[in-house]
Amino acid sequence: MELQKFLLLLYKRKYILVIVPMIAVFITYFLVRKLPDTFKSRSRISTGLVDQSQQFLEKNSGQDENKASQQFSNLIEMNRLKRNFDQVSFQLMVHDLTSNKPFRPLSKLVTEIGPEARAHALEVFKAHIASKQPLSLFDKDQFGINQLLISMGYDEATLQKKVFIYRVNNSDFIDFEYESENPFLSAFVINTLISEFIDFYSSYIKGNQEKAVNFLDMLMKKKFDSLSAKTRLLRDYKIRNRVLNLNEQAKSLYMQIADFESRLQVAKKDVESYEGAIKGIDQKFSPQDRRYLESVVVDINQSVLATRERLRVVTNDLVKSNFDPKIKQKQDSLKALLEQQVLQSTDRLLVSPLANKQLLVQQRFNLEIALDQSKSSIAPLSDELRRLNEKFDMLVPHEALIQNYEGLVDVAGKEYLDIQNRFNQTSLESSMTVQLRQIEMAMPGPAQPSKKLILVALAGIISFIFCLAALFVIFYLDDSIQNATDLANKTNLSVLAYLPYINTSMLDLTNLWKNGEGNKVTIAFKNLLRSLRFEIEREMGHKKQLVITSLSDGEGKTLISLGLAYAYSMVNKRVLVIDGNFDQPTITATTGTNCYLEDYLKNRITLSEIIKEGRVSVLGNRGGDTSIFEFCDESIVKPKLAFLRDVFDIIIIEAPAMDKLNKSREWIVLADKVVAIFAAGSTIKNGKKQSIEYLNDLGDSFAGWALNKLIINRLNKIPK
Repeated sequence: MELQKFLLLLYKRKYILVIVPMIAVFITYFLVRKLPDTFKSRSRISTGLVDQSQQFLEKNSGQDENKASQQFSNLIEMNRLKRNFDQVSFQLMVHDLTSNKPFRPLSKLVTEIGPEARAHALEVFKAHIASKQPLSLFDKDQFGINQLLISMGYDEATLQKKVFIYRVNNSDFIDFEYESENPFLSAFVINTLISEFIDFYSSYIKGNQEKAVNFLDMLMKKKFDSLSAKTRLLRDYKIRNRVLNLNEQAKSLYMQIADFESRLQVAKKDVESYEGAIKGIDQKFSPQDRRYLESVVVDINQSVLATRERLRVVTNDLVKSNFDPKIKQKQDSLKALLEQQVLQSTDRLLVSPLANKQLLVQQRFNLEIALDQSKSSIAPLSDELRRLNEKFDMLVPHEALIQNYEGLVDVAGKEYLDIQNRFNQTSLESSMTVQLRQIEMAMPGPAQPSKKLILVALAGIISFIFCLAALFVIFYLDDSIQNATDLANKTNLSVLAYLPYINTSMLDLTNLWKNGEGNKVTIAFKNLLRSLRFEIEREMGHKKQLVITSLSDGEGKTLISLGLAYAYSMVNKRVLVIDGNFDQPTITATTGTNCYLEDYLKNRITLSEIIKEGRVSVLGNRGGDTSIFEFCDESIVKPKLAFLRDVFDIIIIEAPAMDKLNKSREWIVLADKVVAIFAAGSTIKNGKKQSIEYLNDLGDSFAGWALNKLIINRLNKIPK
């Protein structure tokens, strides 16, 4: 259905689809008929960006395609620099001004300036070729010389339009193409452009590489100086704080501390064990035994005490000397002397009842000696352990600072090595030649196939497609109702019939209905009115009062009202047409009736004056800004209309459009059935939606729609 509607739109606009492409074809033909033949030249350069055989420094076998594409894009854009095209322009002008066979005839501007001006321009072109500088358009003289380039078509903007530069697929090659009216001109432009580009690119790359090498050399020296300063700082700190090998020193101190801690623990354990043993032996002696024992050995005990004091001093010296063998021998000799003195004390013991405890006494003396040795060793061990801990604590801040210095030296060394590697690589790259090279020279090519016919055909096709697209946009944005199906779908109300668009100024209803005169459209209109009459008769049943309205003015209420009246009269129905539209009494003016509704309601005319035998009776109105209930009360109007229903078979009332609000709805209140007229091509927006909701609320009182002003053509069959 949508396709049919679109085809209908195209059929209605068929002349646009034909005329616009024809105009485009004729215009294009006259524009291209004098175009000269063109010649194309092509050249190719190798970049070395993805060719592994030319990668001397990079050892990786693959390369990121995105990076390669970016590099090729940079090369192509560098090719299109104005600086390169300016050099081509200058050389073209020098060639044409000095050669017997110029590429193009000298322009009117070049011939008018005279020999001296041409010689001056030639000198300027040669000077700028040598200096590789563009023309300064701020200079009046050079601005005029630039106009010479433009007049010859050798300016940068004109050349850019015809030069095509592109990468060949994903290869290592870039192709250059140029098309002109002279094959030698095409080849000259391409070869010159590539030559200028390679020279510029070589100097550009070399300059950047030299700057990079100089910068890296300077940076490498700075990094070396920084590394030397940090190394010297670390060395001076170690010398100043007498640090040879901090890790080994810390390890040695830790082992000594562990050893002395274990010895101190052993000494403390021995003291406790010796004291316990002596206490146990003392408990086995009575006080009398101890007095006897002590009186015997008083003198020898003093010798033992003196020897024990000497042994304590030697033991301290032994610990402080970290167990020197010489002091160890002295300690051993004192131990032997002490043992002899102990034996002497035991020998002096008299025979007594305590003789059986002699062994315990000897053991007690030995334990006391061992206890004294253990007690005397605790203090020097503690002092030495404290000294070692203090020495170890002194190493901690040294360790933190030295680690910091070593970290700085390590970072500086890595930075220096990294800069050095980059310096070496950049130096190697700068010593090698640029990889860009022209592998195919541009040659004069044959004439290209003529594009005139193609351009003319494209003009017609494109203009036709453009018209189709424009019409499709119009069709897509068009929200108007074009057929009965659209009207029924958008309003959810039934459609009784549709009527064709007809020129009312050329329509004579009397001749159409009684004499059958008319063309195929008017005949179709008559047949469709008959169909509408049939549908209304089925809806009306035995009811007689029909109100015809519309959503807005100008939708054809008057024509359809009169047409229905004639249609009913053809089946021998007594028909009364009431013009209820006081704002626009078109029926009154069309029929020329002298019977007015106002007179009937005020009893100024009789029923016999209204009835027209053999014709349709018409009650007109005098117009004015009023409504039926404003003119006469509803209690009077209803009986008057009821009296007319008894006389006539059908009463057709043309009511105002529904956008007149109460003026239309007052007639709808009086109606048995309501038919609404809708003009094809109209849209349903804003206030019309409220009117449709009102009609929908009427229920059975609303008979349906009559779609008017439908365009009848070859795509819509005409009823016969």
